[in-house]
Amino acid sequence: MIYLDHSATTPVHPEVVEAMLPYLHQHFGNPGSPHHFGRDARAALDTAHAQVAALLNADPSEIVFTSGGTESNYLVLSSWAHAGAVAGKQKIIISAIEHPAVMDNAEALARQLNLQCVVLPVDARGVVNPEVLIPHLDTAALVSIMTANNETGVLQPIEAIGMLCREHGVPFHTDAVQAVAKIPVDLGALPVDALSLSAHKLNGPKGVGALYLRQGTPYRAIPRGGGQERGRRSGTENIPAIVGLGKACVLAHQHLKENENTSALRDYLQTELIAAIPGIHVNGGDAPRVPHILNIAIECLEGSAVVMALDAEGIAVATGSACHSGAATASRVLLAMGQDHPRALSAVRISLGPQTTREELDLAIECIKKCTHHLRNVGGPCC
Repeated sequence: MIYLDHSATTPVHPEVVEAMLPYLHQHFGNPGSPHHFGRDARAALDTAHAQVAALLNADPSEIVFTSGGTESNYLVLSSWAHAGAVAGKQKIIISAIEHPAVMDNAEALARQLNLQCVVLPVDARGVVNPEVLIPHLDTAALVSIMTANNETGVLQPIEAIGMLCREHGVPFHTDAVQAVAKIPVDLGALPVDALSLSAHKLNGPKGVGALYLRQGTPYRAIPRGGGQERGRRSGTENIPAIVGLGKACVLAHQHLKENENTSALRDYLQTELIAAIPGIHVNGGDAPRVPHILNIAIECLEGSAVVMALDAEGIAVATGSACHSGAATASRVLLAMGQDHPRALSAVRISLGPQTTREELDLAIECIKKCTHHLRNVGGPCC
Protein backbone atom coordinates (compact mmCIF):
# COMPACT_ATOMS: atom_id res chain seq x y z
CA MET A 1 0.00 0.00 0.00
CA ILE A 2 1.30 3.44 -0.97
CA TYR A 3 -0.38 6.42 0.67
CA LEU A 4 -0.41 9.56 -1.50
CA ASP A 5 -3.35 11.42 0.04
CA HIS A 6 -1.62 13.47 2.73
CA SER A 7 -3.82 16.48 1.97
CA ALA A 8 -6.80 14.52 3.28
CA THR A 9 -5.05 13.43 6.46
CA THR A 10 -1.62 12.37 7.66
CA PRO A 11 -0.43 9.46 9.80
CA VAL A 12 0.15 10.37 13.42
CA HIS A 13 3.88 10.58 14.10
CA PRO A 14 5.13 7.98 16.63
CA GLU A 15 6.62 10.73 18.81
CA VAL A 16 3.23 12.43 18.87
CA VAL A 17 1.58 9.21 20.06
CA GLU A 18 4.26 8.83 22.73
CA ALA A 19 3.69 12.39 23.94
CA MET A 20 -0.07 11.88 24.15
CA LEU A 21 -0.17 8.56 26.00
CA PRO A 22 0.57 9.82 29.55
CA TYR A 23 -2.37 12.22 29.28
CA LEU A 24 -4.74 9.37 28.47
CA HIS A 25 -4.18 7.69 31.83
CA GLN A 26 -1.95 9.02 34.65
CA HIS A 27 -2.18 12.76 33.82
CA PHE A 28 -5.95 12.84 33.43
CA GLY A 29 -6.75 16.00 35.39
CA ASN A 30 -8.95 18.90 34.33
CA PRO A 31 -6.73 21.94 33.69
CA GLY A 32 -9.31 24.11 35.43
CA SER A 33 -8.90 22.24 38.74
CA PRO A 34 -6.68 23.77 41.47
CA HIS A 35 -5.10 20.52 42.77
CA HIS A 36 -1.96 18.85 41.43
CA PHE A 37 -3.87 16.72 38.91
CA GLY A 38 -5.27 19.90 37.40
CA ARG A 39 -1.94 21.70 37.61
CA ASP A 40 -0.26 18.90 35.63
CA ALA A 41 -2.87 19.26 32.89
CA ARG A 42 -2.58 23.06 32.99
CA ALA A 43 1.18 22.84 32.54
CA ALA A 44 0.73 20.61 29.49
CA LEU A 45 -1.83 23.04 28.08
CA ASP A 46 0.51 26.01 28.57
CA THR A 47 3.36 24.10 26.93
CA ALA A 48 1.21 23.29 23.91
CA HIS A 49 0.21 26.95 23.53
CA ALA A 50 3.90 27.82 23.40
CA GLN A 51 4.72 25.02 20.94
CA VAL A 52 2.05 26.02 18.45
CA ALA A 53 2.97 29.69 18.82
CA ALA A 54 6.64 28.93 18.14
CA LEU A 55 5.82 27.30 14.80
CA LEU A 56 3.86 30.40 13.76
CA ASN A 57 6.12 33.02 15.38
CA ALA A 58 3.20 34.17 17.49
CA ASP A 59 2.62 34.79 21.20
CA PRO A 60 1.23 31.82 23.20
CA SER A 61 -1.66 34.02 24.36
CA GLU A 62 -2.77 34.35 20.74
CA ILE A 63 -3.42 30.60 20.33
CA VAL A 64 -6.92 29.19 20.92
CA PHE A 65 -7.38 25.41 20.83
CA THR A 66 -10.42 24.11 18.95
CA SER A 67 -11.72 20.82 17.56
CA GLY A 68 -10.12 21.46 14.16
CA GLY A 69 -9.93 23.72 11.14
CA THR A 70 -13.68 23.80 10.54
CA GLU A 71 -14.46 25.05 14.03
CA SER A 72 -11.60 27.55 13.93
CA ASN A 73 -12.96 28.96 10.67
CA TYR A 74 -16.51 29.15 11.98
CA LEU A 75 -15.62 30.79 15.29
CA VAL A 76 -13.79 33.71 13.74
CA LEU A 77 -16.16 34.19 10.79
CA SER A 78 -19.19 34.17 13.06
CA SER A 79 -17.65 36.58 15.55
CA TRP A 80 -16.55 39.07 12.92
CA ALA A 81 -19.73 38.80 10.83
CA HIS A 82 -21.91 39.59 13.85
CA ALA A 83 -19.67 42.50 14.85
CA GLY A 84 -19.68 43.82 11.29
CA ALA A 85 -23.46 43.64 11.03
CA VAL A 86 -23.80 45.62 14.26
CA ALA A 87 -21.34 48.21 12.91
CA GLY A 88 -23.35 48.63 9.71
CA LYS A 89 -20.98 46.75 7.42
CA GLN A 90 -22.50 45.07 4.40
CA LYS A 91 -20.16 42.39 3.06
CA ILE A 92 -18.38 39.16 3.88
CA ILE A 93 -15.57 38.68 1.37
CA ILE A 94 -14.17 35.26 0.43
CA SER A 95 -12.69 33.68 -2.69
CA ALA A 96 -14.22 31.24 -5.15
CA ILE A 97 -11.78 28.49 -4.14
CA GLU A 98 -12.35 28.43 -0.38
CA HIS A 99 -12.86 25.17 1.48
CA PRO A 100 -16.54 24.51 2.34
CA ALA A 101 -15.66 25.21 5.99
CA VAL A 102 -15.27 28.85 4.95
CA MET A 103 -17.56 29.14 1.94
CA ASP A 104 -20.61 27.40 3.39
CA ASN A 105 -20.35 29.23 6.72
CA ALA A 106 -19.78 32.60 5.04
CA GLU A 107 -22.85 32.14 2.86
CA ALA A 108 -24.97 30.99 5.83
CA LEU A 109 -23.84 33.92 7.98
CA ALA A 110 -24.60 36.36 5.18
CA ARG A 111 -28.15 35.02 4.90
CA GLN A 112 -28.62 35.04 8.66
CA LEU A 113 -27.34 38.59 9.16
CA ASN A 114 -28.67 40.10 5.92
CA LEU A 115 -25.17 40.69 4.58
CA GLN A 116 -23.79 40.17 1.09
CA CYS A 117 -21.32 37.33 0.55
CA VAL A 118 -18.87 38.59 -2.08
CA VAL A 119 -17.05 35.72 -3.80
CA LEU A 120 -13.86 36.93 -5.46
CA PRO A 121 -12.81 35.26 -8.72
CA VAL A 122 -9.47 33.60 -9.38
CA ASP A 123 -7.45 33.59 -12.57
CA ALA A 124 -6.63 30.53 -14.69
CA ARG A 125 -3.77 29.69 -12.32
CA GLY A 126 -6.14 29.68 -9.34
CA VAL A 127 -4.85 32.92 -7.80
CA VAL A 128 -6.85 35.84 -6.38
CA ASN A 129 -5.82 39.25 -7.71
CA PRO A 130 -5.62 41.49 -4.60
CA GLU A 131 -6.86 44.48 -6.61
CA VAL A 132 -10.33 42.94 -6.96
CA LEU A 133 -10.70 43.42 -3.20
CA ILE A 134 -10.35 47.19 -3.27
CA PRO A 135 -13.89 48.22 -4.33
CA HIS A 136 -15.39 46.15 -1.49
CA LEU A 137 -13.19 47.00 1.48
CA ASP A 138 -14.95 50.15 2.70
CA THR A 139 -18.12 48.15 3.37
CA ALA A 140 -16.55 44.83 4.41
CA ALA A 141 -17.17 43.16 7.76
CA LEU A 142 -14.33 40.70 7.14
CA VAL A 143 -12.11 39.10 4.52
CA SER A 144 -11.24 35.39 4.55
CA ILE A 145 -8.85 34.04 1.89
CA MET A 146 -7.10 30.69 2.24
CA THR A 147 -3.30 30.49 2.26
CA ALA A 148 -3.03 27.37 0.09
CA ASN A 149 -5.79 25.62 -1.81
CA ASN A 150 -6.55 22.11 -0.61
CA GLU A 151 -7.07 20.72 -4.14
CA THR A 152 -4.39 22.40 -6.27
CA GLY A 153 -1.93 23.53 -3.60
CA VAL A 154 -1.84 27.01 -5.16
CA LEU A 155 -0.63 29.72 -2.77
CA GLN A 156 -2.52 32.99 -2.48
CA PRO A 157 -0.95 36.48 -2.12
CA ILE A 158 -1.74 36.62 1.57
CA GLU A 159 0.70 39.40 2.39
CA ALA A 160 -0.67 41.74 -0.28
CA ILE A 161 -4.28 40.97 0.68
CA GLY A 162 -3.50 41.48 4.35
CA MET A 163 -1.87 44.84 3.71
CA LEU A 164 -4.95 46.06 1.83
CA CYS A 165 -7.21 44.91 4.66
CA ARG A 166 -5.02 46.62 7.23
CA GLU A 167 -5.08 49.89 5.27
CA HIS A 168 -8.89 49.82 5.32
CA GLY A 169 -9.29 48.57 8.89
CA VAL A 170 -10.90 45.28 7.82
CA PRO A 171 -10.12 42.12 9.85
CA PHE A 172 -8.40 39.46 7.76
CA HIS A 173 -8.55 35.70 8.34
CA THR A 174 -6.75 32.95 6.44
CA ASP A 175 -7.48 29.24 6.42
CA ALA A 176 -3.92 27.88 6.52
CA VAL A 177 -4.78 24.23 7.11
CA GLN A 178 -2.86 23.10 3.98
CA ALA A 179 0.04 25.52 4.50
CA VAL A 180 1.14 25.26 8.12
CA ALA A 181 4.12 22.89 8.44
CA LYS A 182 4.47 22.81 4.63
CA ILE A 183 5.85 26.33 4.21
CA PRO A 184 7.15 28.88 6.74
CA VAL A 185 4.25 30.86 8.22
CA ASP A 186 5.58 33.89 10.11
CA LEU A 187 2.77 35.72 11.83
CA GLY A 188 5.26 38.21 13.20
CA ALA A 189 5.61 39.51 9.65
CA LEU A 190 2.36 38.59 7.87
CA PRO A 191 -0.51 41.11 8.19
CA VAL A 192 -2.98 38.44 9.29
CA ASP A 193 -5.46 38.92 12.15
CA ALA A 194 -6.65 35.31 12.43
CA LEU A 195 -5.44 31.96 11.11
CA SER A 196 -6.81 28.41 11.25
CA LEU A 197 -4.84 25.16 11.39
CA SER A 198 -5.61 21.50 11.96
CA ALA A 199 -3.46 18.89 13.73
CA HIS A 200 -4.27 15.95 11.48
CA LYS A 201 -2.79 17.74 8.45
CA LEU A 202 0.65 17.85 10.13
CA ASN A 203 1.03 14.34 11.56
CA GLY A 204 -1.01 15.07 14.66
CA PRO A 205 -4.29 13.56 15.90
CA LYS A 206 -7.72 14.21 14.44
CA GLY A 207 -10.27 16.27 16.29
CA VAL A 208 -8.00 19.12 17.40
CA GLY A 209 -6.87 22.35 15.81
CA ALA A 210 -6.00 25.91 16.66
CA LEU A 211 -7.14 29.42 15.91
CA TYR A 212 -4.59 32.21 15.98
CA LEU A 213 -6.08 35.55 17.08
CA ARG A 214 -3.73 38.53 16.93
CA GLN A 215 -3.59 40.49 20.17
CA GLY A 216 -6.10 43.33 20.10
CA THR A 217 -8.29 41.74 17.44
CA PRO A 218 -11.97 42.07 18.42
CA TYR A 219 -13.57 38.70 19.07
CA ARG A 220 -16.84 37.49 20.61
CA ALA A 221 -16.85 33.96 22.02
CA ILE A 222 -19.45 31.63 20.46
CA PRO A 223 -20.83 29.64 22.22
CA ARG A 224 -20.55 30.79 25.81
CA GLY A 225 -19.84 28.43 28.68
CA GLY A 226 -17.05 27.82 31.15
CA GLY A 227 -14.75 30.46 29.71
CA GLN A 228 -11.83 28.19 28.80
CA GLU A 229 -9.06 29.36 26.45
CA ARG A 230 -9.08 32.87 27.97
CA GLY A 231 -12.83 33.08 27.41
CA ARG A 232 -12.52 32.51 23.67
CA ARG A 233 -13.58 28.86 23.34
CA SER A 234 -15.58 27.28 26.13
CA GLY A 235 -15.46 23.58 26.89
CA THR A 236 -13.06 21.40 28.88
CA GLU A 237 -9.85 21.17 26.89
CA ASN A 238 -8.96 17.88 25.17
CA ILE A 239 -5.53 17.66 26.78
CA PRO A 240 -4.24 14.46 25.08
CA ALA A 241 -5.10 15.80 21.62
CA ILE A 242 -3.76 19.27 22.42
CA VAL A 243 -0.50 17.74 23.65
CA GLY A 244 -0.37 15.83 20.35
CA LEU A 245 -0.86 19.01 18.35
CA GLY A 246 1.87 20.74 20.32
CA LYS A 247 4.33 17.91 19.72
CA ALA A 248 3.41 17.79 16.02
CA CYS A 249 4.19 21.51 15.76
CA VAL A 250 7.58 20.96 17.41
CA LEU A 251 8.43 18.24 14.90
CA ALA A 252 7.15 20.33 11.99
CA HIS A 253 9.30 23.26 13.11
CA GLN A 254 12.36 21.02 13.25
CA HIS A 255 11.80 19.54 9.81
CA LEU A 256 10.54 22.51 7.76
CA LYS A 257 13.66 22.45 5.57
CA GLU A 258 12.87 18.87 4.56
CA ASN A 259 9.94 20.19 2.55
CA GLU A 260 12.49 21.10 -0.12
CA ASN A 261 12.88 17.36 -0.65
CA THR A 262 9.10 16.96 -0.85
CA SER A 263 8.98 19.69 -3.48
CA ALA A 264 11.69 17.94 -5.51
CA LEU A 265 9.78 14.65 -5.32
CA ARG A 266 6.55 16.40 -6.39
CA ASP A 267 8.35 17.92 -9.39
CA TYR A 268 9.87 14.55 -10.28
CA LEU A 269 6.43 12.91 -10.17
CA GLN A 270 4.97 15.69 -12.32
CA THR A 271 7.72 15.42 -14.94
CA GLU A 272 7.57 11.65 -15.15
CA LEU A 273 3.78 11.51 -15.48
CA ILE A 274 3.73 14.14 -18.23
CA ALA A 275 6.44 12.22 -20.11
CA ALA A 276 4.79 8.83 -19.67
CA ILE A 277 1.08 9.52 -20.25
CA PRO A 278 -0.34 11.56 -23.15
CA GLY A 279 -3.03 14.10 -22.29
CA ILE A 280 -1.98 15.01 -18.74
CA HIS A 281 -2.32 18.62 -17.61
CA VAL A 282 -1.19 20.12 -14.31
CA ASN A 283 -3.84 22.20 -12.56
CA GLY A 284 -2.27 25.27 -10.99
CA GLY A 285 1.19 24.33 -12.23
CA ASP A 286 1.98 27.90 -13.33
CA ALA A 287 1.44 29.35 -9.86
CA PRO A 288 3.42 29.09 -6.61
CA ARG A 289 2.33 25.95 -4.77
CA VAL A 290 2.88 24.21 -1.47
CA PRO A 291 5.44 21.44 -1.94
CA HIS A 292 3.25 18.42 -1.29
CA ILE A 293 0.32 18.71 -3.73
CA LEU A 294 0.14 17.75 -7.41
CA ASN A 295 -3.26 18.07 -9.12
CA ILE A 296 -3.48 16.60 -12.61
CA ALA A 297 -6.20 16.36 -15.24
CA ILE A 298 -6.16 13.22 -17.40
CA GLU A 299 -7.93 13.74 -20.71
CA CYS A 300 -10.96 11.55 -21.48
CA LEU A 301 -11.11 10.04 -17.98
CA GLU A 302 -13.09 10.81 -14.84
CA GLY A 303 -10.88 11.35 -11.83
CA SER A 304 -13.11 9.16 -9.67
CA ALA A 305 -12.54 6.19 -12.00
CA VAL A 306 -8.78 6.69 -11.80
CA VAL A 307 -8.92 6.89 -8.00
CA MET A 308 -10.87 3.63 -7.74
CA ALA A 309 -8.59 1.83 -10.20
CA LEU A 310 -5.49 2.96 -8.29
CA ASP A 311 -7.04 1.91 -4.99
CA ALA A 312 -7.40 -1.60 -6.39
CA GLU A 313 -3.64 -1.50 -7.05
CA GLY A 314 -2.87 -0.34 -3.50
CA ILE A 315 -2.28 3.34 -4.34
CA ALA A 316 -4.25 5.92 -2.33
CA VAL A 317 -4.94 9.24 -4.10
CA ALA A 318 -8.02 11.49 -4.32
CA THR A 319 -10.08 13.60 -6.67
CA GLY A 320 -10.08 16.65 -4.41
CA SER A 321 -11.36 17.61 -0.99
CA ALA A 322 -11.82 14.60 1.29
CA CYS A 323 -15.02 16.21 2.57
CA HIS A 324 -16.61 15.61 -0.83
CA SER A 325 -14.79 12.41 -1.76
CA GLY A 326 -17.97 10.43 -2.30
CA ALA A 327 -19.42 12.82 -4.85
CA ALA A 328 -18.61 12.26 -8.54
CA THR A 329 -18.98 15.93 -9.40
CA ALA A 330 -16.72 18.38 -11.19
CA SER A 331 -14.34 20.27 -8.92
CA ARG A 332 -15.76 23.65 -7.94
CA VAL A 333 -12.20 24.93 -7.58
CA LEU A 334 -11.23 23.96 -11.12
CA LEU A 335 -14.44 25.37 -12.56
CA ALA A 336 -13.63 28.65 -10.81
CA MET A 337 -10.26 28.58 -12.58
CA GLY A 338 -12.12 28.62 -15.91
CA GLN A 339 -11.74 24.97 -16.80
CA ASP A 340 -14.51 23.23 -18.70
CA HIS A 341 -16.63 20.55 -17.08
CA PRO A 342 -14.85 17.49 -18.54
CA ARG A 343 -11.42 18.70 -17.40
CA ALA A 344 -12.74 19.67 -13.97
CA LEU A 345 -14.25 16.20 -13.69
CA SER A 346 -10.96 14.53 -14.64
CA ALA A 347 -8.90 15.87 -11.73
CA VAL A 348 -6.76 13.61 -9.58
CA ARG A 349 -4.96 15.00 -6.52
CA ILE A 350 -1.73 13.32 -5.46
CA SER A 351 -0.32 14.60 -2.17
CA LEU A 352 2.98 13.62 -0.62
CA GLY A 353 4.19 13.43 2.95
CA PRO A 354 7.54 13.55 4.73
CA GLN A 355 7.74 9.74 4.56
CA THR A 356 7.13 9.52 0.80
CA THR A 357 10.06 8.03 -1.13
CA ARG A 358 11.12 8.12 -4.77
CA GLU A 359 10.74 4.35 -4.90
CA GLU A 360 7.09 4.69 -3.91
CA LEU A 361 6.56 7.32 -6.58
CA ASP A 362 8.14 5.09 -9.24
CA LEU A 363 5.71 2.33 -8.32
CA ALA A 364 2.83 4.81 -8.35
CA ILE A 365 3.84 6.09 -11.79
CA GLU A 366 3.77 2.57 -13.20
CA CYS A 367 0.35 1.95 -11.67
CA ILE A 368 -1.03 5.24 -13.01
CA LYS A 369 0.26 4.37 -16.48
CA LYS A 370 -1.33 0.91 -16.26
CA CYS A 371 -4.67 2.14 -14.96
CA THR A 372 -4.86 5.03 -17.41
CA HIS A 373 -4.16 2.73 -20.36
CA HIS A 374 -6.78 0.25 -19.20
CA LEU A 375 -9.47 2.88 -18.55
CA ARG A 376 -8.88 4.59 -21.86
CA ASN A 377 -9.19 1.30 -23.75
CA VAL A 378 -12.41 0.53 -21.91
CA GLY A 379 -13.63 4.06 -22.60
CA GLY A 380 -13.49 3.74 -26.39
CA PRO A 381 -11.62 5.11 -29.37
CA CYS A 382 -12.11 8.82 -28.54
CA CYS A 383 -9.38 8.40 -25.92
